[in-house]
Amino acid sequence: MGGAHRSLHRPGHSPVHTLPAHCKLVAVLCFVLAVACTPRTALWAFGLYALLLAAVAALARVPPGLLARRLLIEVPFTAFALLLPFVVPGEHTTVLGLRLSVPGLWGAWNILAKATLGVTASLLLAATTDPRSLLLGLQRLRLPARLTQIASFMLRYGEVVADELRRMSVARRSRGFEARGVRQWGVLATTAGALFIRSYERGERVHLAMVSRGYTGSPPVPDHPAATRAQWARTALLPAAAFTVCLLGVTL
Repeated sequence: MGGAHRSLHRPGHSPVHTLPAHCKLVAVLCFVLAVACTPRTALWAFGLYALLLAAVAALARVPPGLLARRLLIEVPFTAFALLLPFVVPGEHTTVLGLRLSVPGLWGAWNILAKATLGVTASLLLAATTDPRSLLLGLQRLRLPARLTQIASFMLRYGEVVADELRRMSVARRSRGFEARGVRQWGVLATTAGALFIRSYERGERVHLAMVSRGYTGSPPVPDHPAATRAQWARTALLPAAAFTVCLLGVTL
C-alpha cells in the first residue's frame, strides 16, 4: 500500500485496533455528523467532544504529540476562517484593538472547532486501522466497487508516482537545472506532462498484467467473519455519546 498512509498507521493491539474496520468507519461517520449538527453556540459540547476523542486516543495508545503534529494538515484548509471576522457584515466588537464582526467570529469558531474534531477523528481512524483493512471495510459497507478500486490504486501506486517524480527531479538537478523564476516554468510544465504520460503508460501495463491474470473488473473480496454484536456495541459507544451531547446542545 502507499507509503504515505503506512506512516499514518501505528500498529498495535489496543481495544481500538482490534475492532473491525467497517465498524470504526461507521462510528467516525456518525461522530462527525453529530459534531456537524451541534449548534456553534454550545461551547461546552465541543469540549465534551474533545474529551471523547482524548479518551479514544488514550485507549488506542496514540500519543497526543503525534496527533498534534498531524493536525497541522488542516491549517491550509481552515486558514480562510481567520478572515471571516474581518469581512462578514453585522454587529462588531473590539478585540485587542481590532474591530471584528461578531457573526464572523462565530463563523470562524464554527469552522475551526468542527474541522479540528473531524480531522482528529479521521486521524485516530487512520492510526488504528491499516489501509488494506480500511478498503475491505468500505467493501463490506457496500461502497461502489469503482470507488474502492480507485482508492486501492491510489494507495498502492501513489508512492510509485512520487518516486518517479523524485527521479526526474534528480535528473534535472544533475544537469544543472534550478527553478529560480518564471523562466523555468516551461521546464516544470514539461516535467508534469512527462510524469502524466509515464503514469498513464504504467497504468496500461498494470491493467494488461491484471487482465492476463484473470482480472474481470472487480477484485476478489476475502471472506472475513462478520463483526459480532459485542464489537458493534463497543464501537457504538463513541457515536452514542456524541449524539447525546448533540441532543443536549440543541435542546439546552
